[in-house]
Amino acid sequence: MKYMCLIHADESRLPKAGSTEMGKLMEGYMAFTKDIQEKKVMVAGDPLEPTATATTVRVRDGKTETTDGPFAETKEQLGGYYIIECKDLDEAIAYAARIPTAAFGSIEVRPIMVFD
Repeated sequence: MKYMCLIHADESRLPKAGSTEMGKLMEGYMAFTKDIQEKKVMVAGDPLEPTATATTVRVRDGKTETTDGPFAETKEQLGGYYIIECKDLDEAIAYAARIPTAAFGSIEVRPIMVFD
């Protein structure tokens, strides 16, 4: 079964670009990604640009409306995702717990709906 792991963190608490802490975080991501690719668990995954680059789209009464930023005020923002293929939710949770941001943010694990 495929699962999406949504990576959430407070952008204001992320290490600064170019810092030693960011380097360690990225090393953790590179090692995790390499491992799940080698195990053929990874289907897809990408980091996202900061929420300042987001545009939210709504259609109301047939009119398209756009606003800058994410659709809701939250303490944690969506920063990236992995789609993984696992035998069950327990295995997906075990992989999600290894995503480096889980140590200071949160990882939402959701099954991907299959249409027959």
